[in-house]
Amino acid sequence: MEMIEKTTRMNFLFDFYQALLTDKQRSYMQLYYLDDLSLGEIAEEYDISRQAVYDNIRRTEAMLEEYEEKLNLFTKFEKRQETIDELLLVVKDQSSEETLIQLINQLKEWD
Repeated sequence: MEMIEKTTRMNFLFDFYQALLTDKQRSYMQLYYLDDLSLGEIAEEYDISRQAVYDNIRRTEAMLEEYEEKLNLFTKFEKRQETIDELLLVVKDQSSEETLIQLINQLKEWD
């Protein structure tokens, strides 16, 4: 997985599951992924080692992936977005009422 893809995925997972994290985990993730601080900068701010920050972020990433594996909030979000995009194309085309109904039913299934 490319770094940009990983960062994007982590940002989405953080958005969906941040309420399940501790204050410290939330803070480290926000500083690292959203504010783009380096491990060294975060370590300096909290007066801890760079390794401690790294370990905490990696554990938190693993937790976010576990939450997603169990709850699938991000996966459902992606599917809804894809279906909405398809719906927009169909509505613009106005050629297939059956496809439109099928796509709407898909959206209903994912909630």
